[in-house]
Amino acid sequence: MTEQRPPLPPFTEETARQKVRAAEDGWNSRNPEKVSLAYTPDTVWRNRSEFPVGRDQVIAFLTRKWQREFEYRLIKELWTFADNRIAVRFAYEWHDSEGQWHRSYGNENWEFASNGLMQRRFASINDLAIDAADRKMLWPQGPRPADHPGLSDLGL
Repeated sequence: MTEQRPPLPPFTEETARQKVRAAEDGWNSRNPEKVSLAYTPDTVWRNRSEFPVGRDQVIAFLTRKWQREFEYRLIKELWTFADNRIAVRFAYEWHDSEGQWHRSYGNENWEFASNGLMQRRFASINDLAIDAADRKMLWPQGPRPADHPGLSDLGL
């Protein structure tokens, strides 16, 4: 059986929003193996200065990421979509091993295969050191609760 991850392209606004929320929930699990299953086996990424190719490299990348970004919480928001592509903006908060909090902001461009798996992901990200008192993503570890504000509602 062919691997599929609905919703499938071409996307509507509703299905693009579903895809964005599913990606956010997956990344908030901080489970590299689970997250990698949303991508094609030969997926191509650009993330800052790293260029993982394939699920094994994605798993290795995410494992390293979440070993240094503690208490990671992410919000993604749909920017635009067309056919098999989605653009999102995002922000996430985390702290380093010394306890310094950061908010990382960025944009991602996604391209999907016909089976709904992401085949290309290009991310541009900037980091800002913040005080713990300035954090806005305060839910318990895991997926963002449905009633927690999104990026626009938080003024981000």
